[in-house]
Amino acid sequence: MTATSAPRSSGEASGGTVSRAAPAVEIVLPVYNEERALPGCVRTLHARLRDDLPFPWRIVIADNASTDGTLRVANELAKELPQVDVVHLDRKGRGLALRTVWGASSADIVAYMDVDLSTGLDGLLPLLAPLASGHSDLAIGSRLAPGSRTIRGPRREVISRCYNAMIRLSHGSRFSDAQCGFKAARTEVLRPLLARTTDDAWFFDTELLLLAEHNGLRIHEVPVDWVEDVDTRVDVVRTATEDVRGLLRIARMKASGEARIAVPERPAPRSEHPDAVLAADDGRARLLWEVGCFITVGAACTIGQALLYWLLRTWWPPAVATFVSLAVLTVLSTEATRRLTFRGSGTKAGRAHLGAGVLFLIGYLVTSGAVLLFRELEPAAAVWGETLVLVAASLLVTVIRFVVLRSVVFRRPA
Repeated sequence: MTATSAPRSSGEASGGTVSRAAPAVEIVLPVYNEERALPGCVRTLHARLRDDLPFPWRIVIADNASTDGTLRVANELAKELPQVDVVHLDRKGRGLALRTVWGASSADIVAYMDVDLSTGLDGLLPLLAPLASGHSDLAIGSRLAPGSRTIRGPRREVISRCYNAMIRLSHGSRFSDAQCGFKAARTEVLRPLLARTTDDAWFFDTELLLLAEHNGLRIHEVPVDWVEDVDTRVDVVRTATEDVRGLLRIARMKASGEARIAVPERPAPRSEHPDAVLAADDGRARLLWEVGCFITVGAACTIGQALLYWLLRTWWPPAVATFVSLAVLTVLSTEATRRLTFRGSGTKAGRAHLGAGVLFLIGYLVTSGAVLLFRELEPAAAVWGETLVLVAASLLVTVIRFVVLRSVVFRRPA
């Protein structure tokens, strides 16, 4: 792979008031065969930055080995418009383009957006502001955040929502939209992440965000206005399939410790309040989150166990059906509890499942004992009666599980 760049000017935007040797913001436009759309989009973006952005800025057109006249058009735009540069790569891939340009940038903040400007530019300053202030490390546009306005077809809507739900379930992520082409980051924290990313294509966005979140970086979400480009060349199904493979790879990296990266530490929070008050507020907020999340997971697993028991009971006796249904749902609920309810405790998967295994035995004794006692007292009762008894016993076990998990298994260091 080779990369060439036009000479980079260090001039200040006419709308800016800050003078620096290096530009504050560098916005990358990855392009492939966009000779027709490129001029209008670049001029629109350039005018918006010139008129509205209060930081020094630069636009970099990253040509991904285009086979049409894109590179020629890009070079013409760089000659016509100040603060527009061109980088040419001899291989395709959005991830490759961003890793190359961002990794070589001298800017304080780097960003990128799709060349079709599907995302409304009104979201650009809200995207950059938390990074410029130091409040956040990365910022992403989200088409799924409250307040966003999105126009796209039902097929792409369903695929996008399912994919982002899969990320949350498999990795416990908090960001809502991994693939929106509207992102920015502070260069200082981004460089260590870039050194660990490997994807050259569309999964690069997800990979970057998962590594950032795993290493404790703060990600800010901006609700955006987004209109689907009907002329998009993205193969949505193929891309989603490759993304699933990428999610499995990141999960293996986390399990092996390879996903741990030395990133700049965030300064400790400062406040006018006494430390004890802050700690109490944090503790209450964390407890509310843990209780709410545990209730949600517990309710879902209780319903799941009841349905599984009802199904298995048609073939097996009560004790066996109870054991199997409780075992399956215990594994699922433990993993959900570790990733969601008590996330941040630092408890390893082995310790979590070992502790859950002990609680499983207790839960099995309580629930199966309750069902057997019910059968002894009401031998002619229908299966749904057993199921109700099982639900009641499971609720009791759930309360006990929460107390033990929070105070012993997922106990946070003092």
